[in-house]
Amino acid sequence: MVDSRLSEPGDAVRRRRECEGCGNRFTTYERAVTNVTVTKRDGRRERFDSQKLLGGLERAANKRPVSSEQLEELSESIAAAVRRGGPEVEASQIGDLAERGLALLDPVAAIQFASVYRNLADLDELQAVVRRYKDDPLPGADQLALDGDPGPSDPKSNIGLSPLGTPTRVAHTRRGHARQP
Repeated sequence: MVDSRLSEPGDAVRRRRECEGCGNRFTTYERAVTNVTVTKRDGRRERFDSQKLLGGLERAANKRPVSSEQLEELSESIAAAVRRGGPEVEASQIGDLAERGLALLDPVAAIQFASVYRNLADLDELQAVVRRYKDDPLPGADQLALDGDPGPSDPKSNIGLSPLGTPTRVAHTRRGHARQP
């Protein structure tokens, strides 16, 4: 192994390796496998499958201006949030995360997702979803969500923790003003 570091998406460990036989270098990504159980609406329980999540996101964003890389990043971030949530998660929580994430990428894809996920029966229900997107704007990339995600004062907040969940010490140093031209 030549180098090892934490990579952002999904809290994976990125390792640069070198073949001892031929000297070629390659990269591996290692991720802790945690078995999360998803509780469905009807009470059934099944193992969380990130590929199933990605498939649902891809179907919702089919023929929309959303790249497969964006969908993979969204899927990884949802999977990481699910793993951080503990060994059990409600299917509705995963669906809400997917719907909110798609709404940030493309509201039309989010509406397509919601029509299946929320099992919309008629145009009135669809209109209510569209109205909710218009009336309740989602937080931007530089904003904190107020519901669902822990805020800075929440005891479960991860502010001040390393990617591995351990407290980090931050050295506070005062910097001088930037030189003016």
